[in-house]
Order: sequence, then C-alpha cells, then structure tokens
Amino acid sequence: MNEPIQATTVRVFIALAPPDDAKEELARALRPAYAAYPHMRWNRIEDWHITLAFLGELPAATVPLLRPPLADLAATRRPLTLALRGGGHFDERVLWSGIGGDLEGLHLLATDVRTVVKECGIALEDRPLRPHLTLARSRRGDTSCTVEAAAGLAAFRGRHWQAERLHLVGSNIGRGPGPIHYRDIEAWDFDGAGRGRSRG
Repeated sequence: MNEPIQATTVRVFIALAPPDDAKEELARALRPAYAAYPHMRWNRIEDWHITLAFLGELPAATVPLLRPPLADLAATRRPLTLALRGGGHFDERVLWSGIGGDLEGLHLLATDVRTVVKECGIALEDRPLRPHLTLARSRRGDTSCTVEAAAGLAAFRGRHWQAERLHLVGSNIGRGPGPIHYRDIEAWDFDGAGRGRSRG
C-alpha cells in the first residue's frame, strides 16, 4: 500500500475564533441572506475566524518553530472581550462582519503576534489590522449580492464574548476544487500570568 504524500508546504495564519453561541447568533441574522443569495460562496460556520496574522504558504518544517513563542505569548495574555458587529464588504466581492469590544487589546495582541512571527524569521506583509470575520465571497461578475447582504447586516449587534484561545491554523486553499477548509495546527489558552495549556 502506498504511503500518503505529505505536503511540503502549508498555508498558515494565526487567529481568534468566536464561541459557537456567538457564531450561531450571527448565523441566525444571516438567514435572509442565505436564502436570497444561495450562489454566493459561503464560508462554513465552523471555519469563521478573526485573522491576526496571515503567513501565507510556508515550508511545513517551518511551522513547528512558531509553537513555543506563540505558547509563551498566549500564557501572558488574558482573554479579550469582543463582539460581532454589523457588516460590510471588500471591493464588493467579500462579505464580512465587523468586530467590536476591546479593539485596543486586539490590536496590541496582533502586533505582538506579528513580532513573534518575524522573530521566527518568517516574512510578513505589513498590512494594518482590519478586524473582521469573512463570511462569503461573490461569484465573479455578480457583486450586487455582496453589497445587499452587507446592507442587511448593518444593524446587527451581537453579544459580547470572551476570546480565550490563540489559534495557529492551516488551510487547504489551492489544494483542490472543493471549498476551503481550515484546521487547528495547535491552539493555546490565554492564561494571564499563568501557564499556557496546549490543546493541539
């Protein structure tokens, strides 16, 4: 029997993930859009995340270098209080929900995460953080649905929740014709001054 081929690279990002009840609250608000725009490429609810740093395609051997410093960083941080708020779009093609709550803490965390990545010798584009949750992408040539769906989310105000873990995530984007799926490579609790607990 042939051994499965191991990928030599992996597409990686570092993120926060809303809890299930916060995602379900947003999913209920999206029901009219799901019904009205079934041809949009909707992200799976289990893949919703808030990206802090996008690392792109990395050699698989590089990824373990990130684990110790990210674990150390998470161990020094307390959970962030955040909320999902409103909606918008990028270039009339990408539908997103915005983020409310402790945005100052979120920006500080993202800055420290990106510093860790650079200290591991991994190049990053210095894009400013625009906190959001990507929900869907329009089909080519059909952008009106994205604009209309964003308008329908404008008044959404989700409840506050605690972002309690830092996630190192890999994706299968570009590896086949199917939808994009994400998986945790590893995740760490925000433990304040305590010790980080890994749950890979």
